[in-house]
Amino acid sequence: MPSPTVEDLLRELHATLTLRKRPEDVARLIQDLYEAQGADPDEATGAALAKAAEHSLRNLWHGYTSMREDFAAPVGAQRQLARAATLFTDLPDLPDLPDGAGDDPDRIEAVIRRAGESMGRAYGQNDFGTDRLDRAERTAAGLGEVSKRQYNKRFRLLTRMEAKLARLIHEQRRREVTMTGKGALARVLPYELFAADPDTAAFIAYITARGHMRSIFTNGPQRQAYDEVAEALFQRLRARPGRTCWSAVAHVHPTPEVLAEVSDEDLTHLLVRWNGFLRQVADLLEDAWNRHPLERESMIVRRGDDSSTWNQAAQAWNTARAHWFAILAELGQERILDRVCPGKVPRLMAADVAYWHRMSGGGLHPDTYVWAELPLPWEVLRGEEECPRSLVEAVCARHGRDPVAGGWTAPRPVAEAVAFRRTPELVHGVAVGDPLMASALRSVGVFSGKGKRAAAREWT
Repeated sequence: MPSPTVEDLLRELHATLTLRKRPEDVARLIQDLYEAQGADPDEATGAALAKAAEHSLRNLWHGYTSMREDFAAPVGAQRQLARAATLFTDLPDLPDLPDGAGDDPDRIEAVIRRAGESMGRAYGQNDFGTDRLDRAERTAAGLGEVSKRQYNKRFRLLTRMEAKLARLIHEQRRREVTMTGKGALARVLPYELFAADPDTAAFIAYITARGHMRSIFTNGPQRQAYDEVAEALFQRLRARPGRTCWSAVAHVHPTPEVLAEVSDEDLTHLLVRWNGFLRQVADLLEDAWNRHPLERESMIVRRGDDSSTWNQAAQAWNTARAHWFAILAELGQERILDRVCPGKVPRLMAADVAYWHRMSGGGLHPDTYVWAELPLPWEVLRGEEECPRSLVEAVCARHGRDPVAGGWTAPRPVAEAVAFRRTPELVHGVAVGDPLMASALRSVGVFSGKGKRAAAREWT
């Protein structure tokens, strides 16, 4: 089998930007990239990559991880489209349905609209009691040969398809929000920009893999993305600034050093993109809030809270907000924050984790008290509530928080590199030493909060 080329490896690294590959496996791909180029990295980079790649699946005896290596995608409408093709056999101009059409909202909507037109039904007419045609109306619409039973089947199917389409769009948006919260704008980085410089590609792929790591069940801070391997790769970019594609790096690592190398035009494009994303995430937060308002003063999960959606959206909001603040600062537009300075959004905390905090001498994170006093983010973005920088500073002062160091009124402080630690196998956030054991524990519902009795019987 021929060795992969530089382009093969660059494309494989680019594909990891939308996956959840372990950082160790991405480090191994970067080693392959340097080997394919025929140039050894500097000593520090080589040592850092070797330290990480030692634990890659290719170098482990079992070569297996129990965790998904991609972001779970929502179930498409393939089954509903297949049923539509069966029920509407008399409709020859039904839109084509190539492979993957069940995941494409535009194609699904086109099928619903065209099929609805054939039976005198407008898009959105889903009330089974009032929106169906009676016999005379069906005859007038040219449906005299279609039985009432067959007509009702078609009507119900299109109603279900519209509901399915709404769920699919919502879940696809949630997936994009999750990916952006973890990996910033890596998911939209074009291959041409990513692959313009191999060293740039190596850094982006590795730091994104670190960002995509799952949260661990702990009463302390989560693991930082920027570690000693990322630092070694970034040092290579510093050493060759003329070849580095800084605008690509700015998609995932918006430090002042990086943004200073990016043109104002590119920074403005990024600012506009982040501004639009903030509004998208604000809508998702508002939707979760309206369905079940949260306990703002504690941010502890209560029955009925959609904690998954909220926490994914909260992380995405904070990521987007941090990038937005950093770009505003580089463009010299920080005065905007004097008028509009939306606050950070905390994640919901499980009651058992909150109890763990209290038992270990801790308590609520001080940022929770600041969040509870500030206007809700979506109200600020719509202009319904005022949240200038002065208000945020005053609330922070009341609760003993530094608004600058805490990232409330300024970009996040630049993180220092942390030591590399291998990726743990997680079962619902709990670290397990062996991937095979992790698979067994997950299969019987251990740590999930569900099926505990069945799990206990099987393991006793």
